[in-house]
Amino acid sequence: MEKVDVLICGSGSAGLCAATWLARYGVRCKILERREGPMKRGQADGVQCRTVEIFQSFGIGEELLREAYHVLEVVFWADDGRGAIKRTGRTADTQPGLSHQPHVILNQARINDLLIRRMQAFNDQEVDYGYNVTNVQVDSGASATDADAYPVTVTAEHGGEAKTFGAKYALACDGAHSVVRKALGYNMIGDSSDAVWGVMDVIPRTDFPDIRKKSSIRSKSGILLIIPREGENNNLTRFYIELAGGTNPKGVTLENLQTQAQSIFKPYSVDFTEIIWWSAYAIGQRYADYFHKDHRVFLAGDACHTHSPKAGQGMNVSLQDGYNIGWKLGEVLTGLASPSILETYVLERQKVAIDLINFDRYFTKLFSSGASTTPREFQEGFIRAGKYTAGLTAKYDASAITSSQGSGLLASNVAVGMRLPSAQLVRFCDSKPMQLMECLKSDGRWRIMIFIGDLTVPSSHSKLEMIGKYLAATDGPLHKFTPKARDIDGLLETVVIGYGKRHNVELEQIPEIFYPAVGKNQIRDLHKIFYDDESYNKGHGHAYELLGISPDEGALIIVRPDQYVSAVLRLEDFCQIGTFFEGFLKPQT
Repeated sequence: MEKVDVLICGSGSAGLCAATWLARYGVRCKILERREGPMKRGQADGVQCRTVEIFQSFGIGEELLREAYHVLEVVFWADDGRGAIKRTGRTADTQPGLSHQPHVILNQARINDLLIRRMQAFNDQEVDYGYNVTNVQVDSGASATDADAYPVTVTAEHGGEAKTFGAKYALACDGAHSVVRKALGYNMIGDSSDAVWGVMDVIPRTDFPDIRKKSSIRSKSGILLIIPREGENNNLTRFYIELAGGTNPKGVTLENLQTQAQSIFKPYSVDFTEIIWWSAYAIGQRYADYFHKDHRVFLAGDACHTHSPKAGQGMNVSLQDGYNIGWKLGEVLTGLASPSILETYVLERQKVAIDLINFDRYFTKLFSSGASTTPREFQEGFIRAGKYTAGLTAKYDASAITSSQGSGLLASNVAVGMRLPSAQLVRFCDSKPMQLMECLKSDGRWRIMIFIGDLTVPSSHSKLEMIGKYLAATDGPLHKFTPKARDIDGLLETVVIGYGKRHNVELEQIPEIFYPAVGKNQIRDLHKIFYDDESYNKGHGHAYELLGISPDEGALIIVRPDQYVSAVLRLEDFCQIGTFFEGFLKPQT
């Protein structure tokens, strides 16, 4: 029996994102995929702002943005009262200030390919194709008593032979019909509605003026949602088409969808020069009754939540499930953190799944032609949903890794338990304007962000000196929790953000612990100090103002490896940094 640290069932978005994190930590895993090779054409395509941020943090954001269709504007069309449609409004797809990254469209097969290439680059991690998982069992006794045991047994068929694997942990990322979930005896809670929709990926020939914009059309014949796809040369476009309530999806034909779409477009015409893919489905909203077994097997993605595809959430929420559990497994399996942090996966992502189901019910009702909403009410509802559809509303409850105390007045626009908002800063060493999010790479490090205020003010400089002395002490958190073979910033990285004129401060005024000597050549890393100041070519980011931080008071913000805020502290309370990390990190000897 082959033994592995982590066995991942399924190579969809959730499984691949978790595997990419594990590869970044240097942890090998076994990924079993029933298909004979990589996905060729995925059904999901919407990539929300938060997912783009994640890809940027892994170092694959530029490829994603270069290849994808950028969704910048949403156009609303409705019946004009005479049987034709007219444009009733426009809005930005993502409201200003939500994210520095856009909402984009790219086929799931390419999304998966970017992750596969990244995990290969990190530690040569591969996917094992042609494996049909048939059963999963957990030895609950071993799970509870021995952290180093392999209590999970996974059976799979490959090439007509039965294969057995022992694993410390397993992830069920095997889709809506999850074999793992069924083997554990878990069920999906929820229901199906009588709403039926068709979907087509087509290359249309049409005189409809907004065919290359995300558009919602509500006519007397039904509702149609237009999602332009990547590739400017072939005009690939996705249509979501409402069908009559009670329609049997299995009885829907391609001709039905084409005829319905042409009726909705009137007085405009549309022909379908090529049909790439099509389907029909009944809308169901369900989530699993349990998300784990003994905190050794975890459900993620469609294995634990299913819903309609119109809000573009499925691939994103699934990927972010994998992003959440991946770094936690990495910390545990490399001996950095207690296994207790794995319990936070269920606390955090089960709530997200339930919120997703509730949102999907609201969004589906909003789109229903039977809903008594005016064009203006529909547009307003669509805009209100924007923060959710951008992926920026998840708020994690208090736990060992998320403080129960809010940010209060220290950082009024930073919410503990939510992803840290980004803002433009100027890097001190080279005057490069950068987004705050750019220094929060997905490399397994926690960030201690010190918004110190104006360093020309003696009291601010004194506070930075005291914080630096505490962090540099041999019994301080940096030395206590960082493995001895790593650089001093290898687990807990400090980031200093000053306020005011950067040219009024010299590097030697800043304690050396904030630009430590690292790497094989032990060269001081000057890239950890930033200023909220005017840049040469991109204006002023006003980061302190955007985050709600007073330059006079400042703030300490502890940020998790996944860019979520763990705690917001007063500068004077720097000793609480060590207390916080003592709750789950293991002292290194």
